[in-house]
Amino acid sequence: MTAASAFAGMRSVAPVMFRAGCPDCRERFELAASALRLAIGASSRTTFYSFTCPECGAAVRKPAGERIVELLTGGGVRTLRLHSTV
Repeated sequence: MTAASAFAGMRSVAPVMFRAGCPDCRERFELAASALRLAIGASSRTTFYSFTCPECGAAVRKPAGERIVELLTGGGVRTLRLHSTV
């Protein structure tokens, strides 16, 4: 079996896009999974996602609850697990 025949029936998949907003410039936009980062900490206070605003260049950091974590990880956002030093 060749690689071409193995993948013959597959369709290309559109990249996942996430809606986001910048608290600085108030602009709303869509970002690809590669533009977001997710950090998962030991508590809700240390679990967040971040991105750079494509309009004004501001570094944005927002809290991520369980549902947001689920959506971002399912959409292919790179994840960093933060470990407690205690």
